[in-house]
Amino acid sequence: MGGKVLIVDDDEKLRKLVREYLEGYGFQVATLPDGLCVLEKIRDESPDIVILDVMLPEKDGLDVLKEIRMVHSVPVMMLTAKGEDADRIVGLELGADDYLAKPFSPRELLARIKAVLRRLAPETKAAEESVRIEAGDLVLDKARHILLIEDKEVPLSSTEYRVLRVLMENTNKILSRDQIMNLARGKDFMAFDRSIDVHISKLRAKLESDPRSPKRIKTIWGSGYMFVSPK
Repeated sequence: MGGKVLIVDDDEKLRKLVREYLEGYGFQVATLPDGLCVLEKIRDESPDIVILDVMLPEKDGLDVLKEIRMVHSVPVMMLTAKGEDADRIVGLELGADDYLAKPFSPRELLARIKAVLRRLAPETKAAEESVRIEAGDLVLDKARHILLIEDKEVPLSSTEYRVLRVLMENTNKILSRDQIMNLARGKDFMAFDRSIDVHISKLRAKLESDPRSPKRIKTIWGSGYMFVSPK
């Protein structure tokens, strides 16, 4: 399958083991021992996915994830301590695409990486080229995977983009959580408790003038969500 992977972890042995394993499957792998230069590394290396440990020296992994999501939609997989559900939930809220608890096998990591890259890849690049979905002052550019509000770019995580795309492609239609998950993430989606609710909440914070009283993404109690076209 191949691709570029950036691993950010302070465990030197883990970095070496994972790097050698992934390179054996055709991946190009860059590594960092802390979170201080992650944005620069992403800019220089243009990775297809970032493997980011939560517990890092100098700068916490969740803080690094916040910084990444301010400027990048690159897929991010968080590495968390076993049983640390709080880190998993916060990571999802901040825009992580997947998580993996330590200790883990390189084989499981490889399977997760492939699943994330597969489900986040454009289904048909030619079909998406120069296609935009417009709804009032919102424009979702499917070729560049970006959202514009009043011609200003609004940063979205890769998962937020796909969820919003599904909603906007089904404007004024009620979609259940399962439908949104299946359409946005595909058959490789590994369900997290209330993950769709988390992503909807993050989208509302970016789209709505008052997220507590949403007008664009409506909750249809007992059914799911609906993107409402402006009148």
